[in-house]
Amino acid sequence: MLNSKYIHSSLAPWYLYSGVRAFCNEEITVSVIESTVNEKTEKIISRLCVENADLYAFCCYIWNIEAVKTVAEEIKNSTGALIVFGGPEVSYNADFILKNYGFVDFVLSGEGDESFPALCNCIYKNGDFSQIKGLCYRENDKIFISEPVVSDKEPLSPYCDEYFNKLNSRITYIEASRGCPFSCAFCLSGRCGKLVLFDIERVKREILLLAKSGTQTVKFIDRTFNAKPERADEIISFIIENYGKEIPVNVCFHFEIDGGTLKDSTLKLLKSAPVGLFQLEVGLQSFNPDTLRAVHRNPDTTKLENTLKELISAGNMHIHADLIAGLPYENIESFRNSFNRLYELKPHMLQLGFLKLLHGSELREKSEEFTCIYHSHAPYEVISTDCLSEEDMQALHYTEDAVDRLYNSGRFRKTLEFLIDECNIEPFELFLSFGRFTSCKSNIPLDEYIGLVYNFFGSKTDKSRLRDMLVCDRLSSNASGIIPSCLKIPDSRLKRIKKHLSENMKLGGKTACAILYSENKVVYCDYKHKNPVTENYELSFMEIDL
Repeated sequence: MLNSKYIHSSLAPWYLYSGVRAFCNEEITVSVIESTVNEKTEKIISRLCVENADLYAFCCYIWNIEAVKTVAEEIKNSTGALIVFGGPEVSYNADFILKNYGFVDFVLSGEGDESFPALCNCIYKNGDFSQIKGLCYRENDKIFISEPVVSDKEPLSPYCDEYFNKLNSRITYIEASRGCPFSCAFCLSGRCGKLVLFDIERVKREILLLAKSGTQTVKFIDRTFNAKPERADEIISFIIENYGKEIPVNVCFHFEIDGGTLKDSTLKLLKSAPVGLFQLEVGLQSFNPDTLRAVHRNPDTTKLENTLKELISAGNMHIHADLIAGLPYENIESFRNSFNRLYELKPHMLQLGFLKLLHGSELREKSEEFTCIYHSHAPYEVISTDCLSEEDMQALHYTEDAVDRLYNSGRFRKTLEFLIDECNIEPFELFLSFGRFTSCKSNIPLDEYIGLVYNFFGSKTDKSRLRDMLVCDRLSSNASGIIPSCLKIPDSRLKRIKKHLSENMKLGGKTACAILYSENKVVYCDYKHKNPVTENYELSFMEIDL
């Protein structure tokens, strides 16, 4: 399995592992080898070749498919072993894969929990491939395609001793259900059959198992966690009741929810949770009703907005909200309005994503209807539509970069509030203008980036106040306590102020301070406690005689 980052730990290969252990001839052995797309290809190939396997199976996604193809082809050339691809990236284009990549022997379309062990048994017994559901293969230059497997049965648990031995405190994932009750046109989950709910007692057992594994984050991969409100409430209540008991206090749980259908009972439970226990991902996509209708989303944006306000204002959960650029009927002005409206709600993370036309998705099949041009290679990102020109999309990429570095980083919270209030500029324009300015300055050190912020916006507002806001942000987001050189002002009084803080304030551990010249104050930070929601440290202020 090639993960996107080391900290991730995919469940997919472990489901296959459990299936082989349960359903295959006892002489068939299986191993899970994990790596990342960032590891050198030569090292990955070497690790796999050492296994000397008869069959190598690869889980394929838009973010790893190119690396997987490179590795799999070399494995084929080096060992002659059979190669099988599976996963969402190949389930709906198996014919293309088998026609164009001769080193791929099989494609498993849809869920592989039962079809993968069936394939292993078939190869072992030299059986009939045509009897395996979801198996696509090549025989005598003829390609046989099977419909994607969508089971209405609960799969075997993927958790075993081998899984936990390899976990190493990484992010863990859990399913409480499969499928999705919705059919969003940009997504594949709605094509995965009806919603299958896993046994609730199994879910509770696995929650506790993962919480005790040494991980700090347990992510539910259910596409819509609150699809069944009463069930969602039961799981949330179970986690809250066991927090600090069976569930260690440093573990948080991540859910993806539909904010437009969130029930009051679920909202009340979430708001009652301990600070930092839950992270929520809320997919908005757009505030444009025509756009939402076109992709089969709920266009009741007022309800969604009110729900988001309550979740964010509770202050006890990290809220991740996203917009997607490139959807039908969304032009640059419409997107600007959606962005500004979402920004005003102040989610902790505002993801500006770009539409990707996945194989098997409705929007890919209907791309000509909204004159959508997209990249032919993964991740199939949209280049332009009938509403967004290529220049518009580039502008949105500039905006995305600035949003990630300024807003989502959490390093410029006070600075952004100050700039939007004082510069008389709307949020979208602020990020777009700065994103254009820094477009040729990628991969620069943080302190240099802070200098760019200071110089760019310093010409548009009171530079002294801007400097003070940047200093406050630096102290609250960086426990080093070191002020960037571009913001430093030599002042002999700092030594006396530090001594005063040390002798008169009950501070523990490492502290840092600075003079705010525009406010005639000292700001200081005691780095004992980080807010688990904002990941910032609390600032304190003290009047001084300057």
